[in-house]
Amino acid sequence: MQSSPVPLTLASDEALGGVRFRTEPAWVRVRRGVYAPRAAWEALAPWERYLARVHAASAQHPGALFAFESAAALHGLPIFGEPRDVHLIDDTGGKSRRYGDLVIHSTRRPPHAADLGTVWATGIRDTALGLARVLPPAYGLAVVDAGLRRVGETAARWLAVAQGHLDQRGKRRARWVLDRATPRSESVGESVSRAVIEWLGFPDPELQVVFSSPGFEDRVDFFWRSVRAIGESDGFGKYDRADVDATTRALVDEKRREDRLRRQVDGFARWDWADTMRATPLAAALTAGGLDTIRAPHRAALATLRHHPRSWRHGETRPPV
Repeated sequence: MQSSPVPLTLASDEALGGVRFRTEPAWVRVRRGVYAPRAAWEALAPWERYLARVHAASAQHPGALFAFESAAALHGLPIFGEPRDVHLIDDTGGKSRRYGDLVIHSTRRPPHAADLGTVWATGIRDTALGLARVLPPAYGLAVVDAGLRRVGETAARWLAVAQGHLDQRGKRRARWVLDRATPRSESVGESVSRAVIEWLGFPDPELQVVFSSPGFEDRVDFFWRSVRAIGESDGFGKYDRADVDATTRALVDEKRREDRLRRQVDGFARWDWADTMRATPLAAALTAGGLDTIRAPHRAALATLRHHPRSWRHGETRPPV
């Protein structure tokens, strides 16, 4: 289980600590009755704030079963931005309902529940398949790829399990994800890149191909054998290290690796997360690497990269919780 990235304190502990959380500026309210140190809270990335919100909800609702993005955060599966809502499951047959940012989903078919020590969450497979129905497709693909890597199963196995059990809502989207999902995609950037490459109209690549040279075995993210071109997707903080010497060594090692690879192929393309999200720079990198499109771009699918209705947008005002 992923623990809370900040210490959380209940308002009921005010008397014990001699601190009035509601009026003390050094504290921020995470949920009603749950507080965190303001400095630590403001230093969190959006997905870390969300994980803290889930743990705060757990403190308020001990024994609750978390689902969707909330379960994904607890399992350490990919989270995109800061999701709007915290999701719980109610399998008693009542109606689905909302209380602020807390959404309680009613179901007649209880999902597999995983005991994570101090909290309960839907299992990795149920969590990933549920998100495949509701997330923008490229993000759903990243979650399912990550889930497959974690449990050591195949997409074919998950598809067989899902047949006849997926709700009609989002079933077509989930099928698109499962038809493409693979544990061979080793990072969120690679998974989302695969979706964007397809939507831009380029041919599908081979994944994790190994190139041998004296003393080295270099595995690449993508390879297009027909044009002998390599593609590499850089992660969020690939060279973001506090140790300057380590950063320099990493840059030098990567440059040498790229030189070894370039000597064995005709084309080489590299891009980062921002290039993938904007799509056009990724297309330019692939074209410069020697690739041609084989079909028209899927503009409606590409537009889903910019529209994520389940997460807060940058600068959007959040209501109190």
